[in-house]
Amino acid sequence: MDNVGTKIKRKIIKIDEDKCDGCGICVTACAEGALKIIDGKARLVSDKYCDSLGACLPGCPQRAISIEEREAEPFDEEAVKLNLAKQPATRPEPACGCPSAAVRQFEKTETLPCGCPSTTVSQFKDTSGQREPDRKDYQPSALGHWPVQLTLVPPKAPFLKGADLLLAADCTAFSYGGFHPDFLKDHALLVACPKLDNYEAHLAKLTDILRQSDVRSLTVLRMEVPCCAGLTKMAMQAVLASNKDIPFKETIIGIRGEVKS
Repeated sequence: MDNVGTKIKRKIIKIDEDKCDGCGICVTACAEGALKIIDGKARLVSDKYCDSLGACLPGCPQRAISIEEREAEPFDEEAVKLNLAKQPATRPEPACGCPSAAVRQFEKTETLPCGCPSTTVSQFKDTSGQREPDRKDYQPSALGHWPVQLTLVPPKAPFLKGADLLLAADCTAFSYGGFHPDFLKDHALLVACPKLDNYEAHLAKLTDILRQSDVRSLTVLRMEVPCCAGLTKMAMQAVLASNKDIPFKETIIGIRGEVKS
């Protein structure tokens, strides 16, 4: 059936241009390719590309996107497929060039540090093409991707697919000295704070990630302070909402850096 020109009253996204700063996170989050950065602002390319599910909402740091009900073309899945087929295989970085939102995965290469021929140290080779740090005191990191903040990570980021996922409270890496070798190694990382961040937005984003990325397991690493228990609550709610059987574990770090449980 040809729906060209036909409009129905339905829910669809709305962008507040006064709030939008053109960061482009919503463009990455939209699997249908309904959004583009035009003249420094996020724009809805066509009503028929928007499925109104709102995957773009949780990632917007300015909260410039909402859902409204208005006259619009019906969502057209076939039109979406045709539109995506015309897009480049790799989406460009946001127009603002903001490195915090550019998705990257790191390949590890083996190098020998000067003065210590018997020790092999794993260092990052950034596939974005940027130059490696040229420092003799460079310390190896277990981080395998960027970004790490839950707000900035797209639900379909390649490093999430089939990953053992670590959801860490902001303070844990500073409190526990062995964060990288003991918890981060061989895990994809998401970082959040249940007290200072937007809980509902984080819950929606984490649920989308669990639904779309075939996460293999989920570990919550949080502090012993009561407010940090919200991170575990959020993770458990997201697992239930995803309707998936995902192995779940919680580890609690004391304020003096010890593992409590």
